[in-house]
Amino acid sequence: MKKKEQYVKIKNLSVSKVLFDFINNKLLKGIHMKRDKFWEGFDRATNDLVPINKKLLETREKLQKSIDTFHLERKNKKLDLNTYKKFLNKIGYLKKPGPNFKIKTNNVDNEISSICGPQLVCPISNSRFLLNAANARWVSLYDSLYGTDIIPETKGALKGKTYNPIRGKKVIEYARHLLDKYIPLKNNSWKELENIPEIIDNKLNLKLKKPNQFVGYNKKSNKLSSLLFVNNNLHIDILFDQSGSMEINNPEGNQDKIKIHDIFLESAISTICDHEDSVAAVDAEDKVLGYQNWLGLMQGNLKVKFLKNGKKIFRKLNKDRNYISTKGKKFKLHGRSLLLNRNVGHLMTNPAILLKDGSECPEGILDAFVTTLACLHDIKLKGNSRTGSIYIVKPKMHGPEECAFTDLIFQKVEKVLNLKRNQILCGIMDEERRTTVNLKECIRALKKRVFFINTGFLDRTGDEIHTSMEIGPMILKGDMKSSKWIAAYENNNVDVGISCGFSGKAQIGKGMWAMPDLMKEMMKQKITHPLAGANCAWVPSPTAASLHALHYHDVNVFKKQKELSKRKPTELLDILNIPVAKKPNWSIEKIDQELKNNAQGILGYVVRWIDQSVGCSKVPDINGIGLMEDRATCRISSQHIANWLHHGICSKKQVLEIMKKMAKIVDGQNLKDITMKDQSPYKPMSGNFDKSIAFRAACDLVFHGKFQPSGYTEPLLHFNRLIKKSI
Repeated sequence: MKKKEQYVKIKNLSVSKVLFDFINNKLLKGIHMKRDKFWEGFDRATNDLVPINKKLLETREKLQKSIDTFHLERKNKKLDLNTYKKFLNKIGYLKKPGPNFKIKTNNVDNEISSICGPQLVCPISNSRFLLNAANARWVSLYDSLYGTDIIPETKGALKGKTYNPIRGKKVIEYARHLLDKYIPLKNNSWKELENIPEIIDNKLNLKLKKPNQFVGYNKKSNKLSSLLFVNNNLHIDILFDQSGSMEINNPEGNQDKIKIHDIFLESAISTICDHEDSVAAVDAEDKVLGYQNWLGLMQGNLKVKFLKNGKKIFRKLNKDRNYISTKGKKFKLHGRSLLLNRNVGHLMTNPAILLKDGSECPEGILDAFVTTLACLHDIKLKGNSRTGSIYIVKPKMHGPEECAFTDLIFQKVEKVLNLKRNQILCGIMDEERRTTVNLKECIRALKKRVFFINTGFLDRTGDEIHTSMEIGPMILKGDMKSSKWIAAYENNNVDVGISCGFSGKAQIGKGMWAMPDLMKEMMKQKITHPLAGANCAWVPSPTAASLHALHYHDVNVFKKQKELSKRKPTELLDILNIPVAKKPNWSIEKIDQELKNNAQGILGYVVRWIDQSVGCSKVPDINGIGLMEDRATCRISSQHIANWLHHGICSKKQVLEIMKKMAKIVDGQNLKDITMKDQSPYKPMSGNFDKSIAFRAACDLVFHGKFQPSGYTEPLLHFNRLIKKSI
């Protein structure tokens, strides 16, 4: 039985002792902020903010009921989009767009304003993953090619357990092709070079088609060890090993006649350290774990020791990279990703702090104060933001009023912590329908803070299904990506961002590549993101970041944004085009297959969330392909089944039988999955359905999905995880 939470009374608050001690003894240590002032300010701010938070959530429910009624009154009738639009205007769901404007965000780091590239999202609760992500600013191209399906395992090029020179040769050939593509020589090819390049009087003895691409170098024992180039604002560092020890340490270099042993690409330009969809944080203990890791990143001292393949590994944050310029002067490049913090949205509360009336503190307000407080350490050190800015990504905001509320939260935090006005910058997750259709006004509400907008297919689709639950059964989940509203949504995000002056000042982002093992396919598909005008797009790993970085070498995003600014803006009616099945006539086999796919994804994710406290992991799908799953994927799958149940496409009995069948498959996958060895022993759901909290939670997400606020999974997941922790 878990020990009962201990609370400390301060002002009108009851603060969990573990959180109270962390804030007082660690967060506030070494900065000019007195304890009494912090707690007094936090107490006063929550007293002002909580009633507004509550009212905004009530507005969500009121609007949803109005939309449900609208569809029920027109059941079995074709939706007239103009009538629908007028209705949404009448109830205040749609806001009248104001005059055109440009954002006024200041003190933005170059990683946001002028460098386009991959963006990682990493759970704040996992220190090892956080360090990997932060250090993924620079990633080995050779390792990324050698270890993935980019290089086929044909004609003897197997990966194997030891270095394979046949595969190594293919890596070198592939990399030479990329050098010719991105750093072309004037009268030669990188493939044909016979001699190691030389630096004489800070000049490179190779003639480049674009001489300005060469920006620096390094020498070791008076021999060339590194050449630094730039393309589309991204750096490429070619490493040479002339030490004579290459046969053991650098086998590729030993194969290479000009002694290149690796190429490091500037890869994950920014990383979202996530307190939200990718973590399972339900109480003070969980929250402090995340806050502690964030503090370690802001202080620059986060480190971790772990075992890998029987070896002890020690990991810490990379240092900056030193070079000599073409003028013979020393300079540095930042060695780490720019770290952004995704707070929790406005919905959830957490028992880490209880208010005067005994209710739980809204988690988003708590996150805003604590994560910003940790950033005060970085403002002194400038190890993350060199401009002294604080980057908070805010998810799941519904419309302009909720964006304005976020602005108010940040104002309160800045006042309590003695920060400058608008020193906290805000990323807007365009993942809720009411934000999409009012995006311009959402940005206006945060025009002095906004540094980022992005699209996210999964959460946005989950909200699309829930908002339009009563109109009818939704199309197959696999058909969603080709539906009219999705294309309109994706284009609208870019159109609005460009028109509001984001280009060269703020990020326009795109969503996640969810299959970390299928890098060859990612390279075919994900170039669509920079081509769509996105400064950044999400990737699931450092390896994926280095490979996706190649797309930003291929595409000049700022040039692309200039072209896109001339296209016709997206039609609002296209965004409002609901993906309802016109005449659903799916076969029993097709329905079963769709249910199995959704159920397997839900169960695979939920069992780890509830039993293992894993908020994001690679979960095998029904075909055994590893997919990165988080609460957004769970939301769409659970809402899809809930929608089909509501409209009689399937029965509760049918779904329950499929859930049980899929639970057996998930159990088999997890018992074989090596990642579970890092957690407590796996407990199968099958054979013990009545007592499995995880299975019950997964079923509740489906059978009670229609009644969950905005279709979110958090309330049920948190409730059942707390039960699990109490046992």
